[in-house]
Amino acid sequence: MSEQRVKNYYTGQVRREWRRLVRDAYHHLEFETTLHFLEKYLPKHGRILDAGGGPGRYTIELAKRGYEIVLLDMTLANLEFAQRQIKRARVQDNVAEIVEGSIVDLSRFPSNSFDAVICLGGPLSHILDRRKRAQAISELTRVAKKGAPILVSVMSRLGLLVVVLSLFPHEIELPQFKRARDRGDIDGTTGFTACHFFFPEELRQAFTNKRLKILGMAGLEGLGSHHRKEINQLAKNPKRWKIWLATHFQTCAHPTVVGISEHILIVCRKT
Repeated sequence: MSEQRVKNYYTGQVRREWRRLVRDAYHHLEFETTLHFLEKYLPKHGRILDAGGGPGRYTIELAKRGYEIVLLDMTLANLEFAQRQIKRARVQDNVAEIVEGSIVDLSRFPSNSFDAVICLGGPLSHILDRRKRAQAISELTRVAKKGAPILVSVMSRLGLLVVVLSLFPHEIELPQFKRARDRGDIDGTTGFTACHFFFPEELRQAFTNKRLKILGMAGLEGLGSHHRKEINQLAKNPKRWKIWLATHFQTCAHPTVVGISEHILIVCRKT
């Protein structure tokens, strides 16, 4: 049921999701920070699985940089839109496949077949069942080659609570607020779709196993989290923005900052 709710939600949000990471400086900070870590950990070339890649924002960006990309998403409308954008960007030669499917089942791909695996923006968060989340992590690991980086970003539980406090205080008295606070889940029957929001320590524990070495974690919005107006205003001043970005990258991996960010990135390597 929750999977269908996620599909239905993103079928109606394709263009909004495509624009989300570039709509303003605040949202672009998530994109820019993710690219920073991709540049740091991805191999110089190779075949990359963009798992749960939605309308293809990261697929296109990495294809422009010469990587061979396989885009997988469970929402057909996202993939149809991505196909058009890939053609418009003239990077179709670097996009090997566009595949409809779930990160819980990557059986169409052989083990040890990708030089890197990315799962960005929160696909793992949209799996409410803990066992299925574990299966997704296992699958993302299985298809990666030995030594390959695996980068996954999810939505933060502390970040969600601050968003509710600042933007939707009327929801604090509703039963779903208590469930989100205590269990990290919203079922998607109202507002946003079905989603699990992670504590940083919960995310780390989910990726702690013999096949993975955790290289680090980062808060993608960092100290700027929940300060959209201030970030968007600051970005209008190039000199100040440059200094702030340097500050952001110095602090975004601090454990406190990771916890309060709206999105959390974990970086692993397959051993």
